[in-house]
Amino acid sequence: MKRRSFLQSTALFFAGLAIAACTNSQTTSDRTPDTIKFAVTDVQGLEELQRDYEPFRDALTEALGKDIEFFPVADRTAAAVALQSDQVDVVLTGPAEYVVIRAKTNAVPVVALTRLNYRSAIAVQPDSGIREVSELKGKKVAMSDLGSTSGQLGPTKILVDGGIDPEADVEILLLGDTDLQAFKNGETDAWGGSALDYERFLEAEGLKEEDFPLIEVGSALPNDVFVASSSLAPEVVDEIKQAMVENQEILVNAIISVDANQKYTGSEIIEVQDSDYDSIREAYQAIGIDDFTEFVGD
Repeated sequence: MKRRSFLQSTALFFAGLAIAACTNSQTTSDRTPDTIKFAVTDVQGLEELQRDYEPFRDALTEALGKDIEFFPVADRTAAAVALQSDQVDVVLTGPAEYVVIRAKTNAVPVVALTRLNYRSAIAVQPDSGIREVSELKGKKVAMSDLGSTSGQLGPTKILVDGGIDPEADVEILLLGDTDLQAFKNGETDAWGGSALDYERFLEAEGLKEEDFPLIEVGSALPNDVFVASSSLAPEVVDEIKQAMVENQEILVNAIISVDANQKYTGSEIIEVQDSDYDSIREAYQAIGIDDFTEFVGD
């Protein structure tokens, strides 16, 4: 999921705190709303929500037997504030964002939305002689964005598992969307990021894997996740979970009927637990972040 404007987030955050201060002391898990308000952390504005998630909203309305109302948010911070203040009931978010939202709001994971080949990988220059992650000590590694699940946290976890201290043993350059191009240009010794981005880059550049060999592919990353407000009654959360799992084929087809959501082609809606995201927490800690209540980069 993408990161959004700091200033916009901050304004919404403090505005929401005032609301949250009035409601948190009263928060109990007993709300049973007739209409479910739904947000997506990386889709800004009502028009974008309607464009990207209208077919899903219609399908979920039919599956659940309740009205689903869009609740547009500016970003992940605004979504967290909305959950804290009971302005939104269900939010679709990414793994890295989930860990923070959970810590800030005690939101409940409802179901996960899987993604095919959602993994991180490490590639090196073809003439580097590097064959193992442990041989990256003293090298420069290109990654994409601060706090990105597949673009920073995933490859960082690979480094740690390979015996590398990401803060002491390597120089990590966060280069955003130019990470792979910089690596190709020889500006770094290695690259770490999304396995899918690597495949697409090779295809777009007419390259083969031996041109920039992979030395490690990580385990499957935790999935995107639908979370519910902690103030919803447990039976409402269970109702949503059951409806989404039982109607997953219809719901996933509705999601991928929109061009913007093709990353979910082949996805499944599955049950999820908070512990599924412990690997993300470990990756945060590997980059020196032990307090999960603030979004990285904000």
